[in-house]
Amino acid sequence: MRIIDFFDRGAALYPNNIVFQDANSQYRFREASLQTHLIASSLRDKDFGKGTHIGILAPNSNIAFLALLAVFRMGAVWLPINPRNPVAVNSDLLSRFDGELLLYHSMYEEEARKILARVPSIRLAMCIDDNCELGESLPESMGGADAFFPPVQHSLDDTAAIFPTGGTTGQPKGVVVTHRNIATSFANFYSHYHYYDNTRHLVVAPMTHSAGVLGCLHFARGGTNIIMSTVDPGGILQAIEEHAITHLFVPPTLLYMMLDHPDVDRYDYSSLQHFFIGAAPTSFEKLKEAINVFGPVMTESYGQTETPSIVTAKAPWDYLDAQGKVIESRLKSIGRPALFNQVEILGDQGNSLGAGEAGEIVVRGELVTPGYYNDEDATAEVREHGWHHTGDIGVMDEDGFITIVDRKKDMIITGGFNVFPNEVEQVLGAHAAVQDCAVIGVPDEKWGEAVKAVVQLNRDAKVTDEELIALVKTEIGAVKAPKSVDFVDQLPRSAAGKVLKTDLRDQYWAGRDRAVN
Repeated sequence: MRIIDFFDRGAALYPNNIVFQDANSQYRFREASLQTHLIASSLRDKDFGKGTHIGILAPNSNIAFLALLAVFRMGAVWLPINPRNPVAVNSDLLSRFDGELLLYHSMYEEEARKILARVPSIRLAMCIDDNCELGESLPESMGGADAFFPPVQHSLDDTAAIFPTGGTTGQPKGVVVTHRNIATSFANFYSHYHYYDNTRHLVVAPMTHSAGVLGCLHFARGGTNIIMSTVDPGGILQAIEEHAITHLFVPPTLLYMMLDHPDVDRYDYSSLQHFFIGAAPTSFEKLKEAINVFGPVMTESYGQTETPSIVTAKAPWDYLDAQGKVIESRLKSIGRPALFNQVEILGDQGNSLGAGEAGEIVVRGELVTPGYYNDEDATAEVREHGWHHTGDIGVMDEDGFITIVDRKKDMIITGGFNVFPNEVEQVLGAHAAVQDCAVIGVPDEKWGEAVKAVVQLNRDAKVTDEELIALVKTEIGAVKAPKSVDFVDQLPRSAAGKVLKTDLRDQYWAGRDRAVN
């Protein structure tokens, strides 16, 4: 099944359920279904159809979700364009991914004008709401459109979307994602977590990231997507109680901001079933704090753009014992391999490693995407030995639970010793004053590389660099302890919320012959 098939199933069985609700409007399934047919028909009338590469530049909103579903109904290819990116970045993505049509929200009309001027392949830009000046709007074109868009011939191996990679190192690549990949991802989610009738999902993270696709998981059982247009930690806490939210996803950085919010103890979170956390490594201590605050609902799925959202799964019942107490070793893990894909830990020679041995996490199965758009060399590089190579170093225990040690490329070699930054970050993140941190290698005449911590503190918190260095020495030894600590107001992050370690490293390696990558 395709995403539009999951939606149509929900529309057939739950026509009067509310499917989308934002601050301005709400749509029941039957109303939303009609809108998707009208949008698809109006775009067909302008000579766009199956296989058209369509970018959507919009805030989280009902109309953005409706436009996305219309793209899938047409059999077109979605190009997720994050409004938080600079215009130059989005123009580059649309150009390299052969964008032909840009659907934009009026609040981004100036950006749309610039993109249209920079990307020759785009034949038309259309505003998805009424308040625009750049040509005809989508609502205007829908006036004479057919209310039924006939089904298109399709294969599950057709391209559904081209997602840009995180872009934390170098130029983002385009990951070709098929309907089969998405259906397999959905099967994994349905197998490992609770998705029952009348779920209420809070759309917080950008729809262009995980939140958009995760919202589609609720269609088949008549669930509702409550859509937030802006990221506001206090507003999220309030919305959980106000809308009796059952499911939501946030990146770790946003979770930390929520935990540090002065109103965090003010609201009722008893409606929550799955509070998903992902997209980057999460502090173990912050996870334990989150369980105390939100209840035993913290849920993780580990995946990559190349293996959509869920290579491994960890539900609340996976890390609780018979008495309801947290099994710390399992909480630290990313869970066990999801049901509809294979996962192993490989050595450098492509050999399978045993329990307790550290190696690269690799994946195969129908979850794995075909590769990178127009980049056969990059595809071949990550597909050695018949597996997709994640670039993450992990250890699997005898029960199948995998714990990530670190990113392969992030390892620091200091004085001949290997230091994995994530291990140091976990210790620093356990300090009450630390909201978030990044550990990198910086040039050092004596050691080659020295361990440096860049730390963002909690609101009104204070701690010295000597205290943090001493903490790491006590917990995991002097070799892994930072030689220095820098304090910053904000760590540099990508539009998806990932810390940009490359940007941090560049400050210290500028002008040198080699850099740590």
